[in-house]
Amino acid sequence: MEQRHLGHSGLRVSRIGLGTMSWGRDTDADEAASQLVAFADLGGTLVDTADVYNDGESERILGTLLGDLVPRHDVVLATKAVARRDEGPFGGGASRGALLTALEGSLRRLAVDHIDLWQLHAWDVSVPLEETLAVVDAAVSSGKVRYVGVSNYCGWQLGTAAALQRAKPTGAPIVSVQMEYSLLERGIEREVAPAAEHHGVGLLAWAPLGRGVLTGKYRAATPADSRGASPHLGPYVEHHRTERAARIVQAVVTAADGLATSPLSVALAWVRDRRGVASAVVGARDTGQLLGSLVSEELTLPEAIRAALDDVSDVELGYPETRLG
Repeated sequence: MEQRHLGHSGLRVSRIGLGTMSWGRDTDADEAASQLVAFADLGGTLVDTADVYNDGESERILGTLLGDLVPRHDVVLATKAVARRDEGPFGGGASRGALLTALEGSLRRLAVDHIDLWQLHAWDVSVPLEETLAVVDAAVSSGKVRYVGVSNYCGWQLGTAAALQRAKPTGAPIVSVQMEYSLLERGIEREVAPAAEHHGVGLLAWAPLGRGVLTGKYRAATPADSRGASPHLGPYVEHHRTERAARIVQAVVTAADGLATSPLSVALAWVRDRRGVASAVVGARDTGQLLGSLVSEELTLPEAIRAALDDVSDVELGYPETRLG
């Protein structure tokens, strides 16, 4: 699998990443082990989790697998903090106490002495950014964190954080921003993607398959065994089941038929090779689903098909985005 530098940093990640949001809920420990081995065997390196995924169970399962099934040094281990884990005073948020508590908890559950990419899961309006970034610097200086990223930031938030870190003589640079990005969700092209490019920050795309909708499985109905049929993920999938999405999905299916491949591969190849994207992070319920995504590694979209997909899914830009260049 191709490896790419994450932004302007020296960290390299596989251009398809393994997401673990379902681990500990829809995916048990045995199936998670099978996924991780299959992913690593095909050259995948970036494994992404978060402290809040299934009350920390995703991290705990991953921690039991590293070292025994896959060597720790073969994995770029990424996790996140800030989202609320509990109602205690340090159970969430981007304050110094909350972040340090989250970091120690992640290290314990993952059974490691350092995290390769520690990501701030969201912007915290209640905490001064300077306080949050001071914790980031301390985490890197301590050796418990190697690189730092953010997630779900809007353009001005990313730009502000990246600029503040770059202005410090010893600031730990922001090397990544993880955002939802797919043919169905191109909103980051308005301001987040330009900000990332300007500051040398790599894009990690979550939900690159449009929360599963771009696979085409929901065109006629909702499969009983799909995420869309589950009580906890049904609303997550329903978000992208719109008339506009239906037109885009049909274009993806048409392209897949012409290329003798799957809609999944077409949709994933499109976002994987967008400008600035370092890795597209895919989640799967089982190993079969994961392997279906990894097949896309063999596909490069012809320019004519890419242009057609660009056109049918085009994001509307207005003032001042149209002046960015």
